[in-house]
Amino acid sequence: MDTTYETTDNTAYYAHGTQAERWERARLFFAAKEYAAAARVLVGLVKEVPEQTGPRLLLARSYYHSAQLLRAETELRLIVERDPVEHYARLMLGRTLERQGRHAEAGPHLRLASALAGDFPET
Repeated sequence: MDTTYETTDNTAYYAHGTQAERWERARLFFAAKEYAAAARVLVGLVKEVPEQTGPRLLLARSYYHSAQLLRAETELRLIVERDPVEHYARLMLGRTLERQGRHAEAGPHLRLASALAGDFPET
């Protein structure tokens, strides 16, 4: 079998449809725990609408759940750079760094995520 055709065919499948259709397809893949497939759909979508947080955050989550931690970290850092108070991206960045054994780097992100979510220890 011609691998060039196979790659092109796969790429066409993941890129097929309108942005809304691809967003829904990615969400369905994610809900079905098909994280790598969700990421394949989302990569193209994020390139088309790089300013939108939703697709990029779902891409980062897909990378995280498919153990593509460096890719998840890259996407999450872009989100928090643009929106420093995006608490879920902070939380995911902290967890991604923890999962890589980078606990000292994770701590500030996790604390900030808790503060942004309103999780303050009672005194």
